[in-house]
Amino acid sequence: MNSAERSSPFFGPGGNGDTFRATGLKTSDIPLWLNEQGLDAYEYEAGRGISATPAQLRALGKNAAAAGIRLSLHAPYFISLSGVVMETRLKSIDYIKQSVEAAEIMGAETIVVHTGSAAKISREEAMRLAADTLYKTLEAIPDSRVKIGLETMGKINQLGTLSEVLSLCAMDKRLVPVVDFGHMNARELGGRFRGKDDYRSVFEQIANTLDASSARNLHCHFSKIEWSKSGEKCHLTFEDTTFGPAFEPLMEVILSEKLTPTIICESAGSQTEDAYSMKKYYYSLRSR
Repeated sequence: MNSAERSSPFFGPGGNGDTFRATGLKTSDIPLWLNEQGLDAYEYEAGRGISATPAQLRALGKNAAAAGIRLSLHAPYFISLSGVVMETRLKSIDYIKQSVEAAEIMGAETIVVHTGSAAKISREEAMRLAADTLYKTLEAIPDSRVKIGLETMGKINQLGTLSEVLSLCAMDKRLVPVVDFGHMNARELGGRFRGKDDYRSVFEQIANTLDASSARNLHCHFSKIEWSKSGEKCHLTFEDTTFGPAFEPLMEVILSEKLTPTIICESAGSQTEDAYSMKKYYYSLRSR
């Protein structure tokens, strides 16, 4: 489906939750299973590297197409766009290329990439290095239709504030923002999202910096995340009542502003059920 034709958000899990693992099914079967659960998106987790064979990726893509599941792929966690050692950044380019190739095989539209660290260098230097890595990456894969999504990060010493991500995305149309609302909330020690206006401001900033389509069709992550003074600590489930953020105001903004994002839930083990909770709430608002 072309983004311009979308009329509703997509909801699904990042990776395989506890309930799916208990079925004993293969990952290539998850699109059909997710369809039965009432969901329509899935993010294939390759955080530890691309381990699936081309045949397995094709099987996943075939089942996703049959079940109407929108696919994305999370690239390896060890990618570092801002690494100070050139060899590290060149390896990161290769990992991104591998991720793009895997996404092409399965029919995923977007890969999700972590932007890197700013712990031992200034944020300005980290941004310069990240921009250079991305420039070299785009040169290395000039013809791919797969979007490279740059994720907002949850630790304070990581590169990846919303402004930093948008600045990098402005380099090329093939670079798109991936907003992780839980990360943003943890990075600001739980104070980022308190109501609808806080969520609305994210979409407005994207539209003002990039364009309205980028805001409307945003690829995003959502989970409740425990935080400490350094920011993100660990992902939680929706049953947690201590840490946030709450998803209900986000769903209300998505409906009122007629937005059509893809929302990937990254709860700890309950990502399938929590993704459905968001979808159920969104559609309950539509029926009022």
